[in-house]
Amino acid sequence: MNKHTLSSKTFLWMILLIIYLPILSLVIFSFNDSKSLIQFTGFSLEWYVKLFDSSTIMDAVFTTILVAIISTIISTIIGTLGAISLSKNKKWLREWTLNFNNIPIVNPEIVTAISFFVLFGAFQIERGLTTMIIAHIAFSVPYVVITVYPKVRQMDADLISASNDLGATPLQTLWHVILPQIRIGIIAGAAIAFTMSFDDFVISYFASSGSAVKNISIYLYTLKRGIEPTINALSTLIILVIGMKITYDYFKTQKNLKEEEE
Repeated sequence: MNKHTLSSKTFLWMILLIIYLPILSLVIFSFNDSKSLIQFTGFSLEWYVKLFDSSTIMDAVFTTILVAIISTIISTIIGTLGAISLSKNKKWLREWTLNFNNIPIVNPEIVTAISFFVLFGAFQIERGLTTMIIAHIAFSVPYVVITVYPKVRQMDADLISASNDLGATPLQTLWHVILPQIRIGIIAGAAIAFTMSFDDFVISYFASSGSAVKNISIYLYTLKRGIEPTINALSTLIILVIGMKITYDYFKTQKNLKEEEE
């Protein structure tokens, strides 16, 4: 092993350590039998028990998942149909639409959040779960559009023409011809929309301000005594679920590659 390879691997491990050390410490202290976040005094599952016994945290988790699922489904449908319709428009209109679609993505979250706050206030709409879902749908749609649109451009137009020539209705063509070709883009767009919704705080806070509706991020913000050890337990469970999903996808991909080689 030469010096260049050794230094490259050392640098890589240092980067991984910087990234994952805070996550590892969070997992370790979720099993601490005291409230200390800097000194491990003993192994305990106390905080996991308290996590599931806390109705406040469970309500926040339920709200977060509910909002993420609903907003993901609706924004994926809107974004996918929008990406498909863009491919049928004139070039100048398509480019302008895509440019306007990128504004909410590059726009600071605080500006978008205040915009929703002013909008709901101007129409005297009571802020709560519904307004939070509407806000999440609105900021998720652009991500779905930019994810699905490249796949739409790669579609085989001959298959669509053949479907129309064989007497298929527009809905049948959409369901049996178009959607299967852009399935990967749709899944990727839905994953991004779900992640953005699950992780959001600023827009959620302004869209539901003044109500009793809280997702996980708002619950953490409103804690009076700082981070509680039960949050470490909740974060560890989220990491576990994500890790299982990544592991499943990895082995599934490896299996598919072996089948293709055979």
